[in-house]
Amino acid sequence: MADNEAFTYNGGKVEPGETQDIRYGISETYLGDPVRIPVTIINGERPGPTVFLSAAAHGDELNGIEVVREVAYEWDLADLAGTLVCMPVMNVPAFLAQQRYLPIYDRDLNRSFPGSETSTGAKRMAHRIYQNFIAPCDLGIDFHTSTRGRTNMLHVRADMSDPAVARLANAFGSHVIIDSSGSSGMLRTESSASGTPAITVEMGEAHRFQRELIDEALAGVESVFAEYGLRGTSTVNWPGWRTVISDENEKTWLRADAGGIVDMHHDRGALVHEGDRICTITNPFKDDNVTVVAPFTGLLVGVLENPVVYPGNPLCHLVELKDKVRRVVEREQSGTPEPTL
Repeated sequence: MADNEAFTYNGGKVEPGETQDIRYGISETYLGDPVRIPVTIINGERPGPTVFLSAAAHGDELNGIEVVREVAYEWDLADLAGTLVCMPVMNVPAFLAQQRYLPIYDRDLNRSFPGSETSTGAKRMAHRIYQNFIAPCDLGIDFHTSTRGRTNMLHVRADMSDPAVARLANAFGSHVIIDSSGSSGMLRTESSASGTPAITVEMGEAHRFQRELIDEALAGVESVFAEYGLRGTSTVNWPGWRTVISDENEKTWLRADAGGIVDMHHDRGALVHEGDRICTITNPFKDDNVTVVAPFTGLLVGVLENPVVYPGNPLCHLVELKDKVRRVVEREQSGTPEPTL
C-alpha cells in the first residue's frame, strides 16, 4: 500500500507518521502581537481522507473544545489511515474574552468564511484558517453549543440535499438531524459548497463542559472515522432511531408572549404531547401565570436555561416526529424500549 502524502500549510509541512502542534498566526493585536490559534495535525502513515475537527468558532462554546482535544491527545491514532486537522479553539480572541463574537469588531467568525485577505478583520482571520486548514480537507465536523442562556440536545445540522454531506451526517449517528443549507458565511455551508462536506454538531450550552454530551459526540466522531476508514477498529453507529427534520412545518421556536420568570417543566430531549404544559411564565408575585403548551407532539431539541424573558424571547425549540419514531421515543423514555428503527 502506498504511503500517505504530506500535509502542507503556509509555513510548514507534516510528513506521514508525524504529529505537529502549532500556534498559527491569523491576525495581530493593537500592540502588534500575533493572534495565534492552536492546531494539531496528525498525519497517518497510511493513506486515507483528510478530516478537520473544529470548535469554538464562537468563543464561549466550550463542549466541542474537549471533544477535539480528546481525539487529538487521548485516542490511539498510531494506525490512523489519513490525516486529522484538529482546531479546538478557532476564535481565540472571543475565547479569551469568554464571549460569542470577536471582541472589538463584534463580528461573527462563523458568518465570515471562506474569508478574504483584503476585507474585515473577521474575514481575514477566516481566510487564513480556511485556506490553510479547511480547504485541504476531504470532510469536516464543526462543533457548537447553543447560545448563552439556552441548551440543546446533541443533534446534527446538515444540508441533506447534498449526498456527500448526508453521508457524513448519517455516519455521525445522532438521533436528530436538522436539514438546512445554513447561512452564507457559515463554515459548514462554505466548506460543503467548495467540495469539502461538513456538518455542524450542536451540543449543550455555552460556558461549560458537559461530560455526557462530550462522550456522545466522541462516539459520533468514532462512527464517522469508521464510515470513512480512518480507524479499522471502529464501527459505524446506528443510534436506534433517527429523525431528519426537513419541513419548516416540522419545527418551531416557541416564544414568550409575556415577560417574567420561567419555570421550565421539561429538559432538552424530552418528548412532549400536544397540549402538554411546557413551561409557565410568572411575575414576581406569582399571581398572573401564563402557561405555554405544546402546539403539537414533538421533541424538545432546545430549551431555555436562563429563566427570565421578555415578550418574544425564545423558550424552546420543538420538532415534530413521525408516528413510528414517536412510538419508539415514547417507549424509550418510559423505560420499555421496542425494536429499533
